[in-house]
Amino acid sequence: MARTGFVYHADYLGHDMGQGHPESPKRLRAIIDRLEETGLLPTLVRIDPTPATDDWITQVHTHAYVQTLRARAPHHGYVSLDSDTAMGPGSLNAAYLAAGGVLAAIDAIMDKRVENAFCAVRPPGHHAEANHAMGFCLINNVAVAARYFQKRYGLERIAIVDWDVHHGNGTQHMFYKDPSVFFFSTHQYPWYPGTGGADERGDGKGEGYTLNVPCSAGMGDREYLDVFNRILRPALTMYQPDAIIISAGFDAHTDDPLAGMNLTADGYQALTRVVQELAGEHAGGRVLSCLEGGYNLAALAASVEGHIRVLHEA
Repeated sequence: MARTGFVYHADYLGHDMGQGHPESPKRLRAIIDRLEETGLLPTLVRIDPTPATDDWITQVHTHAYVQTLRARAPHHGYVSLDSDTAMGPGSLNAAYLAAGGVLAAIDAIMDKRVENAFCAVRPPGHHAEANHAMGFCLINNVAVAARYFQKRYGLERIAIVDWDVHHGNGTQHMFYKDPSVFFFSTHQYPWYPGTGGADERGDGKGEGYTLNVPCSAGMGDREYLDVFNRILRPALTMYQPDAIIISAGFDAHTDDPLAGMNLTADGYQALTRVVQELAGEHAGGRVLSCLEGGYNLAALAASVEGHIRVLHEA
């Protein structure tokens, strides 16, 4: 079995956006409980995060935005950053630990302590733009990770595979003109945040390095797997990435309340196998998976368990 790393910190539970918010600490509690109940958690290599530094966060976010986050972080109560994104007293620490968690996972992968890793982090990140928070996201974890792979370890070509049901607008915009990062996204369309049309393909030197596959509501396991085999496989075979990062949202599950797709936990396993195979063929097996969405607790926990089991099989 592969040595699969697992990033988690109890302080991730300290991020709270208010009672009833779907992106709640219960999400990680459900994942941890499932991994413990199934006996999978002890088989994983625990990776303990430390907070990321501003030097790495500002590789993708503006200095002004980082200063704004620090200045607005509340000592009590909640501060609204956009219509559905807020910070509580523990949010800024959790966000820095989330970004730091993905960097610690990269260190473990590159030092060959693990072959791949899953980061059970929150807040999620793929909607966060260079200069503002949105869509439950404060710091764009996968974008920070891509730059870390490149600037800390000298990897040249990074592929980001975003299968969250919502388009990763922040990640796309950060690398839209950059051929050194290939961004692939499947997402329900039209749906929040409204970006991710098939005609959004990158700009300038980055043209052709953004590949969006907007999906109609109701798509399930068979249709998703066809997209991954028919579109993603040849794209990454041509691109030849040095590492693959997954924006692993599990909100395209048929039971998720925030969208209208019909993936199952088995479907997520099948998608994971495609990415794992591509990483083995082209990227030295280097897969970094970062939690994004997923709001039905039982579906999220089952899907994450299956996802990690496939990573663990390699």
